[in-house]
Amino acid sequence: MKFSLWLPADLPWSDLLAAATHAAEAGWRGVWIEDHFMDNTAEPNGGSRGECLTQLTALAATVPGIRLGSMVLGNTYRHPAVVAKQAAALSDISQGRFVLGVGAGWQENEHRAFGIEYGDVPSRIRWFREALTIWKGLRDSAHDGREFFDFSGERYTVQRASLNPKPHATLPILIGGKGEKVMPKLVAEFADEWNFWSTPEQYGPKNEVFTAALERARRDPKSLWRTTQALTFQSPDGAAKAAGMGGRPAIGGTAQQLVDAMAAYADAGVDEYILPLTSIRDVAKINDLGDQFLTEVASRVS
Repeated sequence: MKFSLWLPADLPWSDLLAAATHAAEAGWRGVWIEDHFMDNTAEPNGGSRGECLTQLTALAATVPGIRLGSMVLGNTYRHPAVVAKQAAALSDISQGRFVLGVGAGWQENEHRAFGIEYGDVPSRIRWFREALTIWKGLRDSAHDGREFFDFSGERYTVQRASLNPKPHATLPILIGGKGEKVMPKLVAEFADEWNFWSTPEQYGPKNEVFTAALERARRDPKSLWRTTQALTFQSPDGAAKAAGMGGRPAIGGTAQQLVDAMAAYADAGVDEYILPLTSIRDVAKINDLGDQFLTEVASRVS
């Protein structure tokens, strides 16, 4: 089982750089940054918030030896062909360490604030399928000799588009989502990696649904890398804190209890656990909590 770290997107650049550098030196597999323009809280809402792709590009150029990913880009915020160009550049700058994590988009307040069409859920899912077709089509055409890619859909159209410079070797596409109606089909068709928030008890049944979709698509289930995360409380009273999170996926307890939780995730099919420290603003605390988890929990998980 592998372990990655989810860092806050609202840190000043110097702090984000320091936290990511420490994570790389400490031995985390990857660092993830969320893609939002504002908090999902009541107005007025003017808190600090970085821009995901800009932050990841800067980290790709300054922090070696660690995977970097978006968790996840909201499709509605940018044209998918432009995202493909940005992702190809990030893949090149990072020498293949970038993971293009994507989702359909869901946070209504930032659509309204930044003048972006929100649409209803079925529309966003249709738009997401078109975007996935463009991302995969442009990525694959860059390496299979076609050079150009064309697509015409309900929302997006590209004509003789190409990625040049090409992304480095392969550019993994991660889909974030847990809906059981359409999302399993999208993951089976387009994703190299898949992510959603869960507890160990929640992960197993959901994983069975997505594995069945892979099998129906005649795809080897082992070809999909599966990641998850939950609010994590490492302390003697961590289990009680997790239980008080109002239904949000959360785990907690002593180091041994968290080791047991990681084993349960692995048994349910998880390949990688992502530790979210997105609500912490103090770099020293982020580093300390991350080091504690690596030393007391991750190092004891096979």
